[in-house]
Amino acid sequence: MSDLKAIHTPSAPAAIGPYSQAMVTGEWVFCSGQIALVPETGELLAGGITEQSERVLRNLAEVLRGAGCGLDAVVKTTVFLADMADFAAMNEVYARHFGSHRPARSTIQAAGLPRRCLVEIECIARRGI
Repeated sequence: MSDLKAIHTPSAPAAIGPYSQAMVTGEWVFCSGQIALVPETGELLAGGITEQSERVLRNLAEVLRGAGCGLDAVVKTTVFLADMADFAAMNEVYARHFGSHRPARSTIQAAGLPRRCLVEIECIARRGI
């Protein structure tokens, strides 16, 4: 029997393809990339990088909560930006959400993100720490 568990929480946007919001195996949570979709409508949030980064991190926190942990359990994030010029503004929002917790991170400029969003963030977390 597999110890893989798919996470699907209505508090975060539903997957827009053949994937899960996250997968849990043992203590580890592997979250799919979150973009600035409004959970109730599935529509992309209007606004700039600050507004979209806020929504993305709230969505990511809800997926983690559905997996039994929170942002404080994140070990690694990957941030995808449509434009690296948005790094400072995204980083300010990111720092507010993570507080003193500083997971490992990579930030990449991506040529095209889903629904022409400005930012996407994925993460790996470890429950029970």
